[in-house]
Amino acid sequence: MPKPPKVPPQRLVRAVDRIRAGLQRAHRSTAPGNIALLELATGAWTTAALYTAARLGVPDQLAAGPRHAKDVAARIGVDADGVYRLMRALASRGVLTQRADGSFALTRVGDALRSDAEGSLRDMVLFIGHPIRWADWGNLEHSVRTGGTAFSELHGRPFFEYLDTDPEFAAVFNNAMTASSGLADEVALGAYDFTGVRLVVDVGGGHGSVLSTILRSAPEARGVLYDLPAVVAGAGPTFDAAGVADRASATGGSFMDSVPDGGDTYVMKNIIHDWNDDDAVRILRNIRTAITPGGKLLLLEMVLPERANGFIGLLLDLEMLVTAGGRERTRGEYANLLSRTGFRITRVIDTVTPLSIIEADPV
Repeated sequence: MPKPPKVPPQRLVRAVDRIRAGLQRAHRSTAPGNIALLELATGAWTTAALYTAARLGVPDQLAAGPRHAKDVAARIGVDADGVYRLMRALASRGVLTQRADGSFALTRVGDALRSDAEGSLRDMVLFIGHPIRWADWGNLEHSVRTGGTAFSELHGRPFFEYLDTDPEFAAVFNNAMTASSGLADEVALGAYDFTGVRLVVDVGGGHGSVLSTILRSAPEARGVLYDLPAVVAGAGPTFDAAGVADRASATGGSFMDSVPDGGDTYVMKNIIHDWNDDDAVRILRNIRTAITPGGKLLLLEMVLPERANGFIGLLLDLEMLVTAGGRERTRGEYANLLSRTGFRITRVIDTVTPLSIIEADPV
């Protein structure tokens, strides 16, 4: 069984977040307004630089230590001047550092862009910077004007339906979702006590990463993974690697129609935010029908603050508007949504990750 990741205390993480947000506000309040605005507006250029570095494998070339740009270029077979200018720009954003001899080295940020680094977000960067995503966000105005998704406007069908037609992009998306889990599953779920749980049903659980994490922390529990048949077909290796294959099973189906019944704990991670209120109500009512008396519903979601701050979930809410048609929600909005479906929020557990655990009881 792998050791749980070492993470700083939640109080320290929150304090550091407040300090960072304060420094950003101080910087923007002291810089001329047009300069601060220019820095914000060129954020897309940084994304493009990160995407290009990830595609070319530049960070992987620096894994063993500093290298000059011409050496990196020769190893990956691209233009030396272009790579130098790319690496220099990334150094200006804190992804790399340029040494006195002109060579470049990875920073902690750049290390997370390696393909083989623990907690790597390379696959997420490849999703964010994918050409399809540029087109989506380039049509944000359509979503703001109409309330409809730019993705459907551009591609003629909703996001999740489109994935069935584009295997390359579907693989990019699925890899990104896996990359955004990893250590975050261990850390977030470590904030909840699963002692006494008997049957966990992971609704929309992909390949079973969340379910496996829960079962490792609750050795007496059994688990059911529930997602589309083509998705859960790939769960076996995840269960095997986690050592829980003897206590986990996979069932294919659509949570829009029903979910497996008899569970005393139902878990959904980053599912409800993909859907508008009416569709979310439909999903939650299916769970309410299936859950045992006295059971628990756990939603792992970003919970928005009541007033805007630097929380990343506020930008992710625009991603939901542009792409999937869902939304991020405040605690009050989740409470209202759950009350419409026969649940009552009992508590919201903050974690050191952007995710919170929303616990609800059937009423």
